[in-house]
Amino acid sequence: MADTRLRSPLGRALGLGSAKEGVAHWWGQRVSAIALVPLGLWFCAALVSLAGADRPAVAAWLHGPVAATLMILTIGAVFYHGSLGLQVVIEDYAPSEAVKIAGVIVTKLLALLLAVAGIVSVLKLALGV
Repeated sequence: MADTRLRSPLGRALGLGSAKEGVAHWWGQRVSAIALVPLGLWFCAALVSLAGADRPAVAAWLHGPVAATLMILTIGAVFYHGSLGLQVVIEDYAPSEAVKIAGVIVTKLLALLLAVAGIVSVLKLALGV
């Protein structure tokens, strides 16, 4: 094994990172944020158009394939983006490695659980189940 003192700073830094997946994490945050711009605008417009509507009216609106698909995409993007952001906060501020690992696991599982619950709810309304 080569002595690291003899390597340049760039040579020592290459391939290193908190989990060796920093670029994928960074890209995931950026792509999900970009996806959330039009989805968020669509969702806000949908909320305004459905203001005061009762459950049957919302169910009828979600019965359409476009609305249901966009709602499922919005739910997925929100929870994916949120879990990535919370992971960064936990990794930066957790007092110990054990708390960091537990926090990231709980965050990812909770995001998955809530996203699945939201998607199932949309599907139930869209399919009239």
